[in-house]
Amino acid sequence: MNYDTVIGIEIHIELKTNSKMFSGAPYSFKASANTCTNEIDLALPGSLPCVNKQAVVKALQACYALNLEIDPLIRFDRKNYYYSDLPKGFQITQQFHPLGKNGYVNIETEEGVKKIRINRIHMEEDTAKQFHLRSQSLIDYNRAGVPLIEVVSEPDISSGEEAGKYVENLKQIVEYLEVSDAKMEEGSMRCDINISVKEEGSSKLGTKVEIKNLNSIANIVTAIEYERQRQIDALQKGEVILQETRRFDEKNNVTTSMRKKEGSVDYKYFPEPNIFPIRLSEDFLNEVKNNLPELPEAKAKRFKEDYQLNDYDASLLISNKAMCSYFEEGVKQANNPKSYCNLITSELAGLLAKNSLDFENSSISANNLAKLSNMVEDNKISGKQAKELLTLIDKDQDPEVLAKEKGMEQLSDDGLILDLVKQVINENPQSIIDFKNGKTHVQGFLVGQVMKKSQGKADPRKAAQLVAQELAKS
Repeated sequence: MNYDTVIGIEIHIELKTNSKMFSGAPYSFKASANTCTNEIDLALPGSLPCVNKQAVVKALQACYALNLEIDPLIRFDRKNYYYSDLPKGFQITQQFHPLGKNGYVNIETEEGVKKIRINRIHMEEDTAKQFHLRSQSLIDYNRAGVPLIEVVSEPDISSGEEAGKYVENLKQIVEYLEVSDAKMEEGSMRCDINISVKEEGSSKLGTKVEIKNLNSIANIVTAIEYERQRQIDALQKGEVILQETRRFDEKNNVTTSMRKKEGSVDYKYFPEPNIFPIRLSEDFLNEVKNNLPELPEAKAKRFKEDYQLNDYDASLLISNKAMCSYFEEGVKQANNPKSYCNLITSELAGLLAKNSLDFENSSISANNLAKLSNMVEDNKISGKQAKELLTLIDKDQDPEVLAKEKGMEQLSDDGLILDLVKQVINENPQSIIDFKNGKTHVQGFLVGQVMKKSQGKADPRKAAQLVAQELAKS
């Protein structure tokens, strides 16, 4: 029997603001424990929440970018539960009146473009972080009150691969909007997966299982594929799928049970009494909508139109926001955008990765890399010399000056290269005999000898042309 997989995803995204959702306390992931708190975060008597305007703006940006309908009347609700990760014993959220609803994002699949519907986006506050040790638990309240949006998809996703692409698209969008830094490894973007399987083509859904707090796209894909097969195997053995919450074990690439769900928890939601409804004006909403940064999909399209990049290059550039910004900073100085792109995505990216650096602290500026690309295009240096210069150039160092200092200027004079070609052929008379006998590989050998004799300075393309020319005469 064949089975369909039904997947919905809830994504919590921390907003990139200077202060928390309902207090003026700052937040930094790297701050010492319990140093980013104030009386509101700690629920001291008499403290009252105040809505962070910038958090609302960033939440609206996400709603517009993901094609959601906006509710201009902001209302918050109180979710009552007592956990140690929120000192006041409840969370301020938007249960009944989300900021946005009925949106979508497109993903590329083997069958073409697929629309993944988004049920809602609502604002809320994050919880504190708990550390469970063998004999005690510790709490860091720095994260308590950090502004979040929760993006809830419809169950339109059918595989781990689709889920990975959906999360990757959302991650790119919020990064380019600067809504969030979306660092999954730091917890500023966290995913909960709801997954079930059912008989192929059946309208009757299977029992839903939740996988909590997945922190990388690779883990999302692996966890879904494992859980899908686990449920199918259980059904084929006649077992009952239990409604439960599971976690993903990265070490063994399996999901394991955390707790059973015998029914829905009654959080006793009611309207938050300490925050009056806020009516957003049409002018305010239009200002947010009309000032959205350029989104990744639009940027890739512009790269293809303005710089004649292919789909692969454009997609590769937008996959890394810092790399994309680096490309844009220097591309106007590049004579050949394609060559400049290749130098970034292959040589420079590899060098930075080797040294555990990123494009924001590159050892060479974007403009100097464009100069280096132009030098190769103008045959002033070879590609091999460009790779060597990449390891030597400082941010403010002119690559042309450095090339002269290192004696790396490429030899392009036809007459000088021809002299070297003739010398090499005279020193290797057997190569002429071999060439006449159909052993064409000797041409490459002779070019290599020319490059060696010129200490790598000869233009390899001209050397190859002149070697072919001289062999044809013999």
